[in-house]
Amino acid sequence: MAADTTRSDLSPSLDIGADRVAKVYAQAVVEAADAAGCRRDVLDELAALVRDVLPQVPRAREVFSSPRIDVAEKEALIDRVAGGRMQPTTVRALHVLARHGRLGILAEVSAAAERLADQLDGRHQATITTAIPLADEERSQLAGSVEQSLGLRLSPTFAVDPRLIGGLIVRVGDTIYDRSIATGLTRLGDNLHRRTNHEVQHGRDRLTSA
Repeated sequence: MAADTTRSDLSPSLDIGADRVAKVYAQAVVEAADAAGCRRDVLDELAALVRDVLPQVPRAREVFSSPRIDVAEKEALIDRVAGGRMQPTTVRALHVLARHGRLGILAEVSAAAERLADQLDGRHQATITTAIPLADEERSQLAGSVEQSLGLRLSPTFAVDPRLIGGLIVRVGDTIYDRSIATGLTRLGDNLHRRTNHEVQHGRDRLTSA
């Protein structure tokens, strides 16, 4: 699933074991969702909660992350936010995190669950960086072309770096592919590079005519 890079303020900087603990809860979430046959729905709902809902509701973010808030208040908030709107498995997962004082690492749990799901599906998490923003259809086409070039199934996240001269960089785990390494990416990088130059020139022409 293609996505933009995001991060939530829920992640506590002082909990050095957050990632390790998150993996434990993530595995439980994925297993429960698989048993209920709703893995994708659950992971999407958790991601949307972290990415879209909590940043827009400061009070909810404070309740979720504060160790001083009573568990009962947190569970009541979960029911108001998620009850009847999300999968029962998602709601139960949030309640479990609340009872164990782990709602503050919800962002880490969500990310870890996505990584585990990718592993189970034989997908490699990848970051595709381009010099210009791409439309959804362009992202889908580019991801498919990169998969074909590398011979890998990918779960891509897209990023934009205007300083990127080559037009395209793909990172899969600790390996970075650019136009000079993967022959199949050279054509893609050239196309993006030409498009970037075209947009820059178009902007200059408009300024000149104005």
